[in-house]
Amino acid sequence: MPTLASRRLQQLPFDVADLPAPLSVTPSDPPAQHVRAALDLRLRALLYHDPGTRSGADIEDLHQMRVAVRRMRAALKAARPLLDSAWADGLRAELGWLGRALGPVRDLDVMLLRLRREVASLPERERAAGGVLVDSMEGEHAAARALMLAALDAPRYTALLERLADAIRLPLPTPSATRAQPELVDLVRAEAHRMRRAVEKAGEDPPDAVLHELRIFCKRLRYTGELVEPGLRGQALQGRSEAGQGRAVKRLLAATAQLQEVLGDHQDACVAEQRIRELLDGLGELPDAHVVFVAGRLVERERARAEHKRAEWPSAWTQVAERIADF
Repeated sequence: MPTLASRRLQQLPFDVADLPAPLSVTPSDPPAQHVRAALDLRLRALLYHDPGTRSGADIEDLHQMRVAVRRMRAALKAARPLLDSAWADGLRAELGWLGRALGPVRDLDVMLLRLRREVASLPERERAAGGVLVDSMEGEHAAARALMLAALDAPRYTALLERLADAIRLPLPTPSATRAQPELVDLVRAEAHRMRRAVEKAGEDPPDAVLHELRIFCKRLRYTGELVEPGLRGQALQGRSEAGQGRAVKRLLAATAQLQEVLGDHQDACVAEQRIRELLDGLGELPDAHVVFVAGRLVERERARAEHKRAEWPSAWTQVAERIADF
């Protein structure tokens, strides 16, 4: 783990030494305190992975930094009924800006790993043609990294870190005391039922883009469950005294994680197919015939993978639906 001294040597705009002691929560704490603790945990993760994201030495740093941003955004969205909505929406918008700055490089990191692996698996006589596609994507990656680093060096990023730090130093802004406050488990219920409605609307054979949207619902449900589960431990689910709310949430999260994996694999294959087509288009009107042939083989592989995962998602959803019924 990088030391605080090493972080300062890298002249980061903000580090964990600027934060108060880590927050902890118990089931008896107010729901908004759980949101505050979640923001604290994710901000520390973001700061920890900032140096590695800048250096690019390990692509996992960027992945974890992006996950931290997504989880903070999800927490603010799920907990909106508990918070001052203008404050929560404003902070979530700025986190969205940071997520968009990180996203292209992370997506290209994943695609480059996938493309290099696929090219390496080709017959030796076809690898050079596949390397043309890899080289083209590496050029895109370098340009995306330059834009990302400019965003991390911008005053807007420093201001966002300060804003997040302020959010965990003091109690979060909440609505008027006259407004009804939902319980933590209500946040999970709300996300679960949104997901169920989305699946019902999608139909039996949804387009690829709709399956991708369902994956986003999975993420929101998982992140909301992770936010509230610590506050539900040991509490009985209404009408089901044999099972605690925390255990019910854990079971739901486990099933949702499996569905998200299936939908994620499907989305990765669809994106890979599209990106290979775009790389080929970027080579001009008359690309080398060998490159066209190799690109076609790779596209065929990705389409087969996508169809395989499409066949798996209904059974994975059934497991989630059974867990949602617990709520």
